[in-house]
Amino acid sequence: MKSTLPVIALLAASSTFAQQVDVQTADVQSLTAKQPRITNQSLTQLPSKPAVDEVPLRVENRSTEKTEASEFQQFVRYATGKSLPVFGADFFQNTPSSFAPLQNTPVPSEYMLGAGDELLIRAWGSLDVDYRAVVDRNGVISIPTIGNINLAGVKAADAEAIIRSSIAKLYRDVTVNVSFGRLRAITVYVVGQAKKPGSYTVSGFSTLVTAMLVSGGPNAAGSMRNVQVKRNGKVLGNLDLYAFIAKGDKSSDIKLQDGDTIFIPAAVGHIALTGKVNTPAIYELKTANESISSILDLAGGMPVVADPRRAFLERIDANKSQPRTVEEFALNGAGLSKSLKNGDLLTVTAITPDFANAVTLRGNVNQALRVPFKSGMRIRDLIPNRESLITRASVQRQNDILLQQSVDGQDARKENAISLSARIGNLFDDVNWDYAVIERIDRATLNVTLIPFHLGRALEAGNTEDNLQLQAGDAVTVFSQNDIRVPVAKRKVFARIEGEVNVPGVYQMMPGETLQSLVAKAGGATSNAYLFGTEFYRDKVRAEQQVNLEKTVRRLESQLRAESAKVAANQSGSDAQLAALKAKSEQESGMQALARMRELKATGRVSLDLSANDENVDKLPQLKLENGDQLIIPSRPDFVHIFGAVNQEASVIWRKGTTVDKYLANAGVTSEADLDGIFVLRANGTVLSSTGRGWFSSVSSAEVMPGDSIVVPERLNKETAYKSVINGLKDWAQILSGFGISAAAIKSLRQ
Repeated sequence: MKSTLPVIALLAASSTFAQQVDVQTADVQSLTAKQPRITNQSLTQLPSKPAVDEVPLRVENRSTEKTEASEFQQFVRYATGKSLPVFGADFFQNTPSSFAPLQNTPVPSEYMLGAGDELLIRAWGSLDVDYRAVVDRNGVISIPTIGNINLAGVKAADAEAIIRSSIAKLYRDVTVNVSFGRLRAITVYVVGQAKKPGSYTVSGFSTLVTAMLVSGGPNAAGSMRNVQVKRNGKVLGNLDLYAFIAKGDKSSDIKLQDGDTIFIPAAVGHIALTGKVNTPAIYELKTANESISSILDLAGGMPVVADPRRAFLERIDANKSQPRTVEEFALNGAGLSKSLKNGDLLTVTAITPDFANAVTLRGNVNQALRVPFKSGMRIRDLIPNRESLITRASVQRQNDILLQQSVDGQDARKENAISLSARIGNLFDDVNWDYAVIERIDRATLNVTLIPFHLGRALEAGNTEDNLQLQAGDAVTVFSQNDIRVPVAKRKVFARIEGEVNVPGVYQMMPGETLQSLVAKAGGATSNAYLFGTEFYRDKVRAEQQVNLEKTVRRLESQLRAESAKVAANQSGSDAQLAALKAKSEQESGMQALARMRELKATGRVSLDLSANDENVDKLPQLKLENGDQLIIPSRPDFVHIFGAVNQEASVIWRKGTTVDKYLANAGVTSEADLDGIFVLRANGTVLSSTGRGWFSSVSSAEVMPGDSIVVPERLNKETAYKSVINGLKDWAQILSGFGISAAAIKSLRQ
């Protein structure tokens, strides 16, 4: 309920205002000659009711309370598993808890002036007027020297003309302008099934819709479709808010007057509309027998995916032993005219995304297609030729090559030969010509049958045995050789060879050919070939190594945390805090090392286990090639690499017959060197590590070959968690080499 503060105004009557206001015609000339100025600097009038912006109402406090679900909403949620909103309820959400229109709101032209309305009157010419007039209880305004003007029931649009006419009777050549100041407020009463019944002070040009917004609308039992306005004991009109909410029809809206009563009766009933409709919700029935067509119209109809052939109506009849029944029917003329009753639940189904007259092509094809089925249709009608199976990915790879070759020369030179040659032989996805399949569904039993066929022969002209006849609804799937692995003899093999061979390049190999065959196709090895340092890479191995590397890092990280906790738990006494800080620091160092290890990438290198004395390509293993294999035969390097806990990390000149201990003697090991952990990364991809202890182990006396890397690890404190983790490995160097990690990558772990 709104309260208003009375406005106390003082009426100060000037001598001019106190004089007789009924001006005689004989006095017009004398008044005109004086050119009087009329203001109300000392004049105010007492309005009969407080103006709207004098009423202490605010709009900041908005209703954000959530309405509890009605019993019918709860029933629908139980029956369907879905929570449906009440149609139109959101119209009353976040509405102002009180109402006061903005001062600058335009005044409707049809607004009827009444007691308390303020007019701003300005006139110039033979008469100078700047006056604020307020309509009194009799509907009259008084202007000094002009007199009383009756504005009761006058429309806002006509006020200026009436005042101009009154002034023109006394003064000539006067221009008049009338605008509106503060307008009166009116009090209306909201009763019945209202969410917040009571009295409300609203703007004088408020309507039934705005008053409903202020009051928060009906409660769960109230009606939005039969809201009544009562004036002087009679029903002035009814408003169906659904017409306004659903269609914007405000033709039935009623302009309110002071003292009007808004009555919200109980709703006739509610129904639930769910499924494939544009606005699933709980709808109020306007009458006890409203049609389905009427409700669907409010819901915005049905989307295109709705199936009007099947609708289900669930009805409650409390007089029956089984109160709930369900009926199926089509939403045709008869179905749409069916009457709905309170508690009904109408469900509209969706169409089945199935094609009864189509055949589908999918899989390793240029574009998945759904084509109309024709009687007698066969495989070759669906796939006219082999070119139609060139995939978009293949075309994209071709376009990528053209795009990259169109860059400027400097950028083009930056692209390494590996990325260019890797595309050779991989532009097109190899189709599995030996096997494709028709998937056929028996619509009577819904059993699925797979009918395999030889795709290559089916596309040959004149072949009818494999060019199978199709049926409506069939789905034909084409596979690539990667989808279903074909025998080795049918796979394509493109291998890359580079380095010290006479004709480096990418070669197509026959299935079953070996490394030696690849070298032979490249014209054989040159006289500078360093067979011991031959590098062989395979994509499948790289993927496996990367997975194992990531698993190892995760396992080490878990062990490091566990060991750090164990070390910290074993400390006690006054040094416990210091030990905890030390353990935390060591754990952070270990985590940083593991983070660097996590950045390592497996190379896919496979050690060929060649001897340093092997100089003939016949010594290469008889390893069968796979698609994407890479073989690099380097020239003999002149250096040996030494890094780790040495005085000076360096690449030194290789000297025949020089052993590990001699190289380390020249490089000098630090006091932190772990002599038991020294290992050598051989140029052939193997790892040579210590089997004994100290300098006189097998690694110290081993002869170093060109390209070898000598690694001297640092000695770690055996009490640290990091050392405990490392000691848990069977062989740190052996594990890293198993991932194909190069010497340079292992060196980066120490940085």
